[in-house]
Amino acid sequence: MNLRTFMALTSLVVCTAMPFAVAGAPVLKKIVAVSRFDNKTAYSQAAIGDGMADQLSDALMQSGQFVVVDRQTIKDVMTEQDFANSGRVQKAQSAQTGKIVSAQILVKGTITEFENNSSGSANGIGFGGFKIGDAHSEAHVGLIIQLIDTTTGEILASQRVEGKASAGGLSFGANVSGASFGSAGFDKTPMGKAVQMAIDDAVSQITGKLKDVPFSAHVVKVNDDNNLIVSGGAKTGIALGDTFTLYSVGENLVDPDTGEQLGSELTKKGSVTVTKVEEKYAVAHSDASLAGIKAGDLVRSQ
Repeated sequence: MNLRTFMALTSLVVCTAMPFAVAGAPVLKKIVAVSRFDNKTAYSQAAIGDGMADQLSDALMQSGQFVVVDRQTIKDVMTEQDFANSGRVQKAQSAQTGKIVSAQILVKGTITEFENNSSGSANGIGFGGFKIGDAHSEAHVGLIIQLIDTTTGEILASQRVEGKASAGGLSFGANVSGASFGSAGFDKTPMGKAVQMAIDDAVSQITGKLKDVPFSAHVVKVNDDNNLIVSGGAKTGIALGDTFTLYSVGENLVDPDTGEQLGSELTKKGSVTVTKVEEKYAVAHSDASLAGIKAGDLVRSQ
């Protein structure tokens, strides 16, 4: 083998191996929660807001970029925890309080447009709150997505997203109450396609807007003067040796005139380095004293 052939083969091996090295690097996944969507359109069916919020939660999870926690059923979870603590359930098998995962980002949605314009025959069949007829159909869905920092209360971004789709020979309209996003064939209709396009656009916008937002996790427990436990762990991509900036979270700030929650002050306290990683939490060490640090304080990526 001559030198030129050897160098070419060496370059090929290096170039082939590089993508695998990059792909294997841990990526910090922000914890997000999707709230119920407010429906500001003429269609008053609750299933529209709930259904689109469920679709966005699933799409964010499937993207692999985030850890998604369910806030739509949080009242059900808390009710179960309260029942577990009533003394009527075996303790070892009961739901425990203090285990709900806190989100870094709250995703709030408002449906501003949910329209289906049809031309042609209005005859057709109805099911699940929608009517299918023989006509040309054009569907349009519009949303406003807001990203809110759950610690400071700051709106990090507000973005309009939308989806449009059309089809000849088929109309699909929400003409009676009780519209269900689980109806058979809904995703193949113009409205179903428009909804999916809006959701895809939302995921793209959320990913882009949060790209430069530092990852953060909460202090769960202070073990001693130099070691603490933070939330997240391996599921969020935290790895051994990661270094985070530590912040103390102050009291909630409230506007005295309006009563609006303004968030909390953050005070930088130093840095910590991860020494142990479990699935849902990590242990970190600080070279400086952790006096004054408490559960609920923050660590953020540098």
